[in-house]
Amino acid sequence: MDLNQMRTLVRRDLHDEDASAYRWSDVELERHIQHAVRELSVSSPLQATGNLSTTAGSRDLSLDSLADLIGVEAVEYPLGQYPPAYVRFSDWADTLSLHVDATPDGGEGVRLYYTKLHTLDVTSSSLPPHLEELVAMGAGAYAALEWASFATNRVNVGGADTWRHYLSWGNERLAGFQRSLAQLAANNTVRPRRLYTPAAPLPSQSTDWGP
Repeated sequence: MDLNQMRTLVRRDLHDEDASAYRWSDVELERHIQHAVRELSVSSPLQATGNLSTTAGSRDLSLDSLADLIGVEAVEYPLGQYPPAYVRFSDWADTLSLHVDATPDGGEGVRLYYTKLHTLDVTSSSLPPHLEELVAMGAGAYAALEWASFATNRVNVGGADTWRHYLSWGNERLAGFQRSLAQLAANNTVRPRRLYTPAAPLPSQSTDWGP
């Protein structure tokens, strides 16, 4: 489903399908759709890989080239080993630091396994089909609540209580959207995802690692 198809779906949910008298412009709905996509991405991000190159004498790598980055999950270094060699790392702002004993010589490949924002535009989408309706729900909720806020105490052709209808409908849809996001986040938390040895030991029920 591309952006145009998503916009049509959201309009259908909002009962805003009269092209001669749209209540929301395409630009407004696109903003709400992208808002919902970003919120979904935090709970169920897109998984991606990318290769970077080391700099001689430095353990630091710039993350600037990783568009829409949410977080780095694992770092493979050096490349070409079997099984793959995953190393400890830390990241802060736009810099990732390799926790390795030997300083890289430079030009060596490093593969990052990371999560990023989903994309949805007029030609493509990274959203899995089973999450498309959820994005439409969130976008519709944001659109309805924005319109209800704008229409409060204004005269509108739908009647004096039209804004109340959108407020109630939007709040209901937003609550459902947020519940679904929370469930997605919980599912991602319990799924085993760690591919590397962490920089600090994991909590233990039987061992005291000390300060």
